Amino acid sequence: MKLCITATGENLEAAVDPRFGRCQYFIFVDSDTLEFKAVKNPNIDTRGGAGIQSGQLVAAEKVEAVLTGNVGPNASETLNALGIKVFVGASGTVRDAVRQYKEGSLKQTTDPSVQSHFGNK
Repeated sequence: MKLCITATGENLEAAVDPRFGRCQYFIFVDSDTLEFKAVKNPNIDTRGGAGIQSGQLVAAEKVEAVLTGNVGPNASETLNALGIKVFVGASGTVRDAVRQYKEGSLKQTTDPSVQSHFGNK
């Protein structure tokens, strides 16, 4: 399964970024092989709509699920509309998040876990 994990760096050992729309990197990972691709988030400094734009970026990669610390209202609505499952509560490294997902220890949600503008600088 193709997953997207929000991260603070560009590899599997990077820490999970607790933000979705304004995370530093998106790591796209095959949950079976752990092959991955890192993409620097171009929306990190966007004045508004970061969650929507990040959701569209993730959808373009044809992921089935997003693993993150938290998801705001705009991102939640966008990802739901695009048919992408959202799991919150991911922590540790990107590799840890994949393991947490496979073990079923992350919470799937269709609702935001934080208010708008969580993680703004």
